[in-house]
Amino acid sequence: MACYFRRAIAEQVSRAVGVPSEKIIHHVHAIPANRKRASADFQLHLRSAVDGLVDVTYCEEKAEALACKLASDSVINEISLARGVLTFKINRSLLVKKVLHQIKQDGSSYGFTSELLSGFPKGLTLVEYSSPNIAKKFHVGHLRSTIIGNFIANLKEAAGNKVLRVNYLGDWGLQFGLLGAGFSKFGCEEKLNANALQHLFDVYVKVNAAAEKDEEMKQSAHEFMKKLETGHQQALSLWTHFRGLSIAEYAKVYKRLGVQFDEYSGESFYRERSQDVLNLLRSKNILKITKEGTGVVDLTEKDDLSAYSTVMRSDGTTLYITRDIAAAIDRMEKYNFDEMVYVTDKSQRIHFQNLFKILKMLGKDKVDCCKHVTFGRVQGMQTRRGDVVFLEDVLDEARARMLQNMANAATSKAIEDPADTAEKIGVAALIIQDFKGPLQSDYHFNWDEALQSVGDTGVFLQYTHARLQSLLTLWSTREEEDFNVSCLQEPSAIATLQHFLRYDEVIYKTLKELQPRYLVAYLMGLGHLANVSHHSLEVKGSPPEVAHARLYFFNAIRVVLASGMKLLGIKPVDKM
Repeated sequence: MACYFRRAIAEQVSRAVGVPSEKIIHHVHAIPANRKRASADFQLHLRSAVDGLVDVTYCEEKAEALACKLASDSVINEISLARGVLTFKINRSLLVKKVLHQIKQDGSSYGFTSELLSGFPKGLTLVEYSSPNIAKKFHVGHLRSTIIGNFIANLKEAAGNKVLRVNYLGDWGLQFGLLGAGFSKFGCEEKLNANALQHLFDVYVKVNAAAEKDEEMKQSAHEFMKKLETGHQQALSLWTHFRGLSIAEYAKVYKRLGVQFDEYSGESFYRERSQDVLNLLRSKNILKITKEGTGVVDLTEKDDLSAYSTVMRSDGTTLYITRDIAAAIDRMEKYNFDEMVYVTDKSQRIHFQNLFKILKMLGKDKVDCCKHVTFGRVQGMQTRRGDVVFLEDVLDEARARMLQNMANAATSKAIEDPADTAEKIGVAALIIQDFKGPLQSDYHFNWDEALQSVGDTGVFLQYTHARLQSLLTLWSTREEEDFNVSCLQEPSAIATLQHFLRYDEVIYKTLKELQPRYLVAYLMGLGHLANVSHHSLEVKGSPPEVAHARLYFFNAIRVVLASGMKLLGIKPVDKM
């Protein structure tokens, strides 16, 4: 609905300066709500809006002349000019009516129907994220890739894209040679059936330690890997068994996080096609063989090898990047995607720069649609037992701490499934703690800070949503579509409506930069405004007409809060 008001402002300015309103509308911005004092709703910086659009240079006199041409009307109540910034105050009754009706009409799509977002291309977006190494328990290091990738997929889907969620498993390489060779010596089928990934991890630790001391064990690992490469039936059968058990165990963790995938892929899918990549590189004279016998690609394209990427070992086998090239080409041909996003930690930045460079050298123009979203590392994530390696331990810890907090809280409601509620709140705490800052930054995790019920935390958002849901049980007149706008003129109501006006701008910025922190900050602001309104806008004991209008308003807050939380990957709770 902000666009309705932006257009009205842009059309006024358009008539005054003689340029199309479409060129002005993107310069009209909602003003952040001020909870302490009344403020205007929109602003327009004349220098940025007018310079380059009309054949005049901005100056104070011209700004005042322009402001004089603008006049209040049925939409705009007040227009002011100060230091080159025009501010606009919307008719308060119209503001209340239009915004709340739009949220009621759009529901979870509110903000995404804005014309601000019309410039973003729609199409097929492929998002590759999580990508753990099979036959190992889900490492906590993969948490960020999983929740960031899930957020990007949710966001793109909400913006109207068709999204393909891909989990590209680390399911090939020497680690499986070690595991295959070691399982016959250290493995136990009974333990494997009882706790597959824990047992495979234990076997891997033992065989890895043995290989460091025993050359024969190391040789056995290479031989097992060679069997896999050549398609040896027994070796492949064991590998397939380990892979299936791993995916089944990962699915349990993904379910707890509320994450799902459309496709499980992996390096193993491209072990044969990576040889085709080498042949393609040879045919285009891109593959260079060093004196050691390794195959490299000269990234400078000047034959000086001052910057190169190794794509083949001296024995002719391929590397991780070779399989990544094969995977990218396969996806380009198979899906003809409009955009592909890789989500990995920042240590892989050079890898993806090289990948994109080689694809470009191979003439794959679709590489221009590929993007690498990087993130920093989490430090200090510990349970009460000490440092953690596995994500399940973190999820268990979050759930246990929230159950304890809920049990100790005087305001806790009777809940049908406390463990499930605690799980959802704990996951929200993890996600918000992770998403508050720039993704590229490392950050230090703090349990006490993450699980506070006040302040900018996931617990606070869940508490706010549950509180709104509880309040709405009083709404017996919810089927009535209309309400009296004069019942919603209090400062807290107006400040919240002003906050709603900014939602599409926040979504626009979030989509443009793929940074969840903008959405997190917006939802925290909405949560704090909701709590102020909850205290100042009484429902119980109010006349029916007033109660209905206020509950209509509180429902709008709940809708926007819940939809924003779901974009972040959080499941809102109704009671806590």
